[in-house]
Amino acid sequence: MRLHVHLISDSTGETVTAVARAALSQFDDVAPIEHLWSFVRSDVQLDRVLRGVETVPGLVVYTLVSPHLRYRLEERCHELGVPCVAVLDPVMHVLTTMVGSAGRPKVGRQHAMSADYFGRIEAMNFAMRHDDGQFAEELSEADVVVVGVSRTSKTPTCVYLANRGIKAGNVPVVPGSPQLAVLERLEGPLVVGFTIRPDVLAQIRENRRRMMGLAGEDGGQFGRDYVDVERIREELVFARRLFARHGWPEIDVTRRSVEETAAAIIQLLQLRRHPELGIPPDELFAAMLVTDRHDNG
Repeated sequence: MRLHVHLISDSTGETVTAVARAALSQFDDVAPIEHLWSFVRSDVQLDRVLRGVETVPGLVVYTLVSPHLRYRLEERCHELGVPCVAVLDPVMHVLTTMVGSAGRPKVGRQHAMSADYFGRIEAMNFAMRHDDGQFAEELSEADVVVVGVSRTSKTPTCVYLANRGIKAGNVPVVPGSPQLAVLERLEGPLVVGFTIRPDVLAQIRENRRRMMGLAGEDGGQFGRDYVDVERIREELVFARRLFARHGWPEIDVTRRSVEETAAAIIQLLQLRRHPELGIPPDELFAAMLVTDRHDNG
């Protein structure tokens, strides 16, 4: 089933898009066609949106602060027989009851250039500077250090964490590399090891070789050994022994998206910062992390 989904916001639209996509992902038989209407802050802009809704009706999901614009949108959707959902209203109603006040609505408040915003910028700069083992001597300033063999999604995970304001660097596992010696002396940051199924990693690396135009034997560091499953298995055995020796939690990224992997790391950080939550680390690891057991040692 094809479904037109109108995502309407008076700011960037990130919130309404994320909520709608999370809900729609639960329906295998729905093929959503998204129409994002961002920065809707005037009657003229809303008129344009309403013409779009009338042309291709479907589902309207919105986050609007202005009572006037909300009323106009809901009234017109009612006239058109189009479902209209204010995604933040249930949370706002509960908060109003708990806090005893209605808050002070302000457009785009969560995107303001606050201390959190500048913290995210700083974290992003940190992730870029400390990618792939660069400036390893500065990693004591990190919140998280991700360790793993080549092509295990270390960089995108660090970038995702940076967007959450978490300073993350990553280091490749290469036997004898000076970066590993620096890692072994780290005391402050949370160090997390990434592993993956050998055959899956071989395919990922082969795809990278093809993208780089390296299909033959002499590909330098991207030669045949780079994609050989047995050689990869040896790399992973070395990595997992390193993780175990230092007691670093291990995440199998074989079937995990970057978002899921980052969420697991954030849980580990939360547990580290708030041990009063009382979740035993072993229980957390068993439930969230090393769930995709495979033959890599």
